[in-house]
Amino acid sequence: MWKSISGRRPGNSIPTASAQRVLIVGAGVGGIATARALLRDGHDVTVFEQASAVRAAGGAITIWPNGARVLTQLGVDMTGAGQLLSAVHVSTAAGRRVATLDVTALNAELGAPTRMVPRRVLLERLLDDFPMHRIRLDARAVALTDSPDGVRVDFADGTTAEGDLLIGADGRHSTVRAVLDADDAEPTGWCSWQGLIELPDIADSDVAVIIIGEGGNLGLWPAGNGHLQWWFDLPWAPDFVRPDSPIDTIRSHFAGWSRSVDRVLAALTDDDLSRSPFPHFRHPIPRDWGRGRITLLGDAAHTMPPTLAQGTNQALLDTMVLRRALASQRTVPRALRWYGRTRRRSVAAVSWMTSRQVSHGESTMKPAALLPLELATNALTSFLRATSHTAISTEATERQSAMDNDRTSPNSAEFGELLRRPGCGS
Repeated sequence: MWKSISGRRPGNSIPTASAQRVLIVGAGVGGIATARALLRDGHDVTVFEQASAVRAAGGAITIWPNGARVLTQLGVDMTGAGQLLSAVHVSTAAGRRVATLDVTALNAELGAPTRMVPRRVLLERLLDDFPMHRIRLDARAVALTDSPDGVRVDFADGTTAEGDLLIGADGRHSTVRAVLDADDAEPTGWCSWQGLIELPDIADSDVAVIIIGEGGNLGLWPAGNGHLQWWFDLPWAPDFVRPDSPIDTIRSHFAGWSRSVDRVLAALTDDDLSRSPFPHFRHPIPRDWGRGRITLLGDAAHTMPPTLAQGTNQALLDTMVLRRALASQRTVPRALRWYGRTRRRSVAAVSWMTSRQVSHGESTMKPAALLPLELATNALTSFLRATSHTAISTEATERQSAMDNDRTSPNSAEFGELLRRPGCGS
């Protein structure tokens, strides 16, 4: 059976005028997803990661149907990963239900599941069958040179790499973004204390919980295998001073909000909060996402608060649209500008929505209690459909289905051999 993600399959992969030498800075979810996509289309891809290993920090993330469809297009098997969700309940700290998101109905409308999955697990699935020789570790980019004929990146160890285009997928503190003189991310005034904890008595569920209270809110989201993603949001300022005992601070604010919350608070220690808090930042969405043969992707282009849990999903949509751009445009610079223009409006809408903090107090939620419970489901379904490039997604999904149906073709071996060819991607 053909399992390689490298090499073009005639008639099935997205057509491209010529294979490009693609340099990707950053081996996170966005960088690896993009590498998978472009390898499938026959491009020569190398990923550069400044760390000594490919690893995923942080807790769990929500993959909504818009992101799940892209993972399917990339041939990523998510079976058994994380926890499939059926609903999200939103309540006040006093216990009053103000909204219910029917995730099952949303999934049916959008044609893909919603799941909570540890970031580590998602990265492992993206790396399954990935040609690891195409990832270069300990490679910290320090300079970029763009010319009409190509792009060069210089690394801290004195080495260089040349290609036809460069994609900055190196997160909020992007070196590539800095070189492009794009605006820095701005704080929103909030932060999250968050992490993963093993609590099967609460986490063995397919229902996520959000609770809104005065001056803060929290979430308890099952992430699979008895693990629970927890987060507590509080106001934050640049002059924030870390408390001596963060857990005492969190308990003093959120204790008594629900039995499950008290159970989580009792289980957490200061060690669980050692990496927190995570301030919320938002990038101004630039008119141009790059210049010449250089572009940005994921948090490097559009860091946004976690309010709608869309950060990873938006990076995956970037991958899908960039893939389409390189297939349909005649030149690399033209493809990269088309990609940025196509994504800009949708990303700006999502970023704006995520920056509207859910609540600054329980009192602001009272009008929501008067609305039909299905309104939240309908609103989010419509919003995701409107901002997820449905036509491009449908085309890519159909093409992936054709590839899946043709994996046992007589030509499979030669494409698998491309993956194993010595020196490929070096």
